[in-house]
Amino acid sequence: VQLVESGGGLVQPGGSLRLSCAASGFTFSSYGMSWVRQAPGKGLEWVSNINRDGGGITLYAESVKGRFTISRDNGKNTVYLQMNSLKPEDTALYYCSRMGYYDYWGQGTQVTVSS
Repeated sequence: VQLVESGGGLVQPGGSLRLSCAASGFTFSSYGMSWVRQAPGKGLEWVSNINRDGGGITLYAESVKGRFTISRDNGKNTVYLQMNSLKPEDTALYYCSRMGYYDYWGQGTQVTVSS
């Protein structure tokens, strides 16, 4: 199993980023997927879930609801996180993982929101 996150970077408050997580080594379409983040000096924080077929069943942490959108492309074995209206408190290392299992992790992608 391999999960490779990408798309992070430095962005000003109010800006947008789109994160990607490319999965391999398992049947991607059989698993719900999650995004989880870790801010500097803090523990892991769950961000969002999407069910395995992406059929409209998504969940978001209150802190990101209305600003972030999770989606997936099972043909490309990839899950995305569109992040809009970014705030400094969104600064973190962002990971994807298999929803409910959290057994495999990538290296993460760094998001820094700062002026």
